[in-house]
Amino acid sequence: MMTAYLGALLAFTAALSFPANAQTAAYPDRTVRIVVPYAVGGYADTFARLVAAALTPLLGRPVIVENKPGANGAIGSEHVAKAAPDGYTLLMGGVNTHSINVSLYANLPFDPVADFTPVAFVVAADSLLVVNPSINVSTVDELLALARAQPGRLTHGSGGLGTYSHLSIELLKAAARVDMTHVAYKGEGESLAALLRGDIALATVSVATASPQVKSGKLRALATTGTSRSPAFPDLPTVGETLPGASAISWIGLFGPARLPPAIVLRINHDVEDIMRSSEMKERLSTMAAASIAMTPGQFAAFQKAEIAKWAEVIRKNRIKVE
Repeated sequence: MMTAYLGALLAFTAALSFPANAQTAAYPDRTVRIVVPYAVGGYADTFARLVAAALTPLLGRPVIVENKPGANGAIGSEHVAKAAPDGYTLLMGGVNTHSINVSLYANLPFDPVADFTPVAFVVAADSLLVVNPSINVSTVDELLALARAQPGRLTHGSGGLGTYSHLSIELLKAAARVDMTHVAYKGEGESLAALLRGDIALATVSVATASPQVKSGKLRALATTGTSRSPAFPDLPTVGETLPGASAISWIGLFGPARLPPAIVLRINHDVEDIMRSSEMKERLSTMAAASIAMTPGQFAAFQKAEIAKWAEVIRKNRIKVE
C-alpha cells in the first residue's frame, strides 16, 4: 500500500549494512523492554505488543511492553535515549517522536538522530481525508474549490497542534494554496467526535478508525493520504492524484539508544522482518489498512532523515511551534 512512497524515499540511498561481529554471544540473557511513548491503545501500542509477543520465542527471553506516555512522546523517548546501549531497552518511535517533534519543539530533550539507533521499520499507515456529510463536496477538487470560495471558513480538526493529523492537512493546504482554519483537540478521539457532530468540516483520520464511520454514512471519504490506493478503499483516489507532493503516511519503528552494538541491531532487524512477513501479521496489517516494508537499518535511518526534512519544511512555512 505504501510501497511507492517508501520506495521513492529509499531510492536515493544505497542500502547500508552493519557488521555482525560485535554481538556478545550471550545476548539476550534477560528481559528485553519495548517502551511505547504513548498510553495503552493506538496502533503504536498494538503493534509493539504484537512484535513483543512474536520476538519472545525468537530471542529466547521475555520481551515486554512498557508504556511511558507524556509530552507528545517525549518522556518515553528521552527515557530510551538515556538507557544503556545494550539491546535491553528499545523504543517504538514514530513519525511524531522521530521526524516531526524535532522541528516543532524548541527544547526537545533528545536529538532524534544523534541519540538513537534506527533498528527496524515496523508499520506505515494511510489516513483518510474525511468530511462531515453536511459539507457538500465529494472530491478533493470540490473541497479545494469550496475552500477557495470561502477563505478561512472551512475548519479542519486534529489530535493536537503539530501532530501528524494536523500537519497532513497543512501539507495539503500548502500544495493547493488554500486557507482553512485549524482546530486542535486533545487526541484523535476528540477530533473524530467533533467531526461527527459537525463542529468541524474535515480531518484526516486513520483508515482503521474512520472506516466504520465512512461505511455507515456518518462521514464522507474524499481520498487516502498515501501515494497508492488503499486495499480497504480501492475506488478512492489518493490525495496525490489531485495534489502531487501532498502525500503523507504515519509510521512507527523500533529504535535503540545511540551506539547500539551493530550485531544486536542486525539480529533484531532480521527477526522483526520475519515477524512482519508472517501470515498472522499480514492478516492483522490488512485489517488495520497498514503495511510493513522491509528496510535495512541503514535504509530506515535514511527514511527517517528524509521524513525530518519533509516535515521541517511544512512546520517552517506555517510557523508552527509548541511551547
